[in-house]
Amino acid sequence: MDYIINQFKEVPTTCISDAMDGLNNLDSAIKPLKEEYKFAGRALTVKMPVGDNLAVLKAIRQAREGDVIIIDTKGNSYRGIAGDFVVGMMQTLGVSALVVDGAVRDVVGIKELNFPVFCKSTAVAASGKAGVGELNVPISCGGVSISQGDILVGDADGVVVVPQSQAETVLKKALQKLRKDEEREQKISGNPEAIKEYLDNMINKTAK
Repeated sequence: MDYIINQFKEVPTTCISDAMDGLNNLDSAIKPLKEEYKFAGRALTVKMPVGDNLAVLKAIRQAREGDVIIIDTKGNSYRGIAGDFVVGMMQTLGVSALVVDGAVRDVVGIKELNFPVFCKSTAVAASGKAGVGELNVPISCGGVSISQGDILVGDADGVVVVPQSQAETVLKKALQKLRKDEEREQKISGNPEAIKEYLDNMINKTAK
């Protein structure tokens, strides 16, 4: 796995979002099935029609180890795009996460796999397999445009998208933000006078 993905794994999505001025976050309705899930990887994009998941199976077959399968299902939550069996195949073949702006099903079984699944909801109904859909094409998922190879990072707060052309710049800014946050916390945490000084500085700065 390339070094930049490994570095993104160590950075909270909040810092990455701040590095991009909050512009590349997926819809906040897309959340991990378990709060402890965290991932970073390159996007394998899937565009599928509502209720047909054959393209998802094709994506699993084409996926390289470490890829994140991200699916544009037009936000539909009535039919699950995958259940525990399909997610288990992703896990076995080395996919690092599944992100979808729709639903999954067999949620108890998926949670037992401890595989990062980020979705909008869960469902009872299954998808069909008519065979329509596209892979590795630009998609819109959760209100963000995503292309094959873009970097996706997810944790308890949600999912952010880093365009691959901006990866180095965004990583540098995100690491700077993380260090700044850590320094600020060390300086004022548990110190009432330092907290008051910080608040006064922020209030006065905003008032100018």
